[in-house]
This record gives sequence, structure tokens and C-alpha cells, in this order.
Amino acid sequence: MLKRYQLKSDFRGFKKGSHFYLIAESEYIGIKEYVLRTRDLSRRMMISEREMEKYFIRMK
Repeated sequence: MLKRYQLKSDFRGFKKGSHFYLIAESEYIGIKEYVLRTRDLSRRMMISEREMEKYFIRMK
């Protein structure tokens, strides 16, 4: 089951409330990165741990 996230505020051209799936997360020397895909899987973005905490909330 993929984890689902929602935007708390506008970010990188996406509107507040947009839905995303967490595709992958990685950590290298203490730096975490996340790969998210839009709900329709058409667009992908890589974000930092700080951006994840600031702009996204996990959906149940």
C-alpha cells in the first residue's frame, strides 16, 4: 500500500490540497530524500526531508 500525502500550501506549481503518493524514500549520510508522484502518476518530484515536513501532511 502506497502512503498518500496532501499539500498544506502551494508548492512548486502544485495547488494546496493536491494529492501525492510516496514512491520511494532514501537516506544517505543523514540526508533523507523522498520521491512523490501525483495522484494520476503523470508527474514526479524529489524533495528533501525539510520540504516534506513543511509542505505535506500524511493522509489516512
